[in-house]
Amino acid sequence: MSSSDDNLAEAFWAVARRLRHRTKVALEPWDLSPSLARALSVLARHGDMRLSALAEHLRIVPRSATEVVDDLQRSGLVERRPDPADRRAVLVALTAEGEQTSRSIQQARQVEGARFFAALDGADRTDLARVLGKLRDDT
Repeated sequence: MSSSDDNLAEAFWAVARRLRHRTKVALEPWDLSPSLARALSVLARHGDMRLSALAEHLRIVPRSATEVVDDLQRSGLVERRPDPADRRAVLVALTAEGEQTSRSIQQARQVEGARFFAALDGADRTDLARVLGKLRDDT
C-alpha cells in the first residue's frame, strides 16, 4: 500500500467517524444507540423476521441479536410474536411506536445527511455517490 493509499484510507475513516458521530447526535432524542436504530431500520425495511434473520441482516451473532431485541422490546419498539408458519419459532415485529420511531429516525438521518454533505456541490455529490457505489459493489 502506498503512502497516498494510506492517506486516502485515513481520510475515508476520518469522514466515516465524523458522519457516525453526527448520526449518534441525531439519535439522541430517541435515546437509542446506532446499533438499535439500525435494527429498527432493518425491521422497517424487511418486516417481521426471526431473530436469526435479524442477526444475519445486522451481521451479528444471534446472542447479540437477542440482546438488541430485548433492549428494543423494553423500549416498547418491538414485540415478539409466534411465527404462524412454525409455532416453535418467534418473529420480531415493530410495534406502532416502533414504526413511528423508525420513520422519525429515517427523517432525522436524511436531514443530517443533507447537512453533512452540503459542503459538496452537486457534481461532487454525484462523483462521491459513484465512487462509494463502486467501492460498495466491488467488495
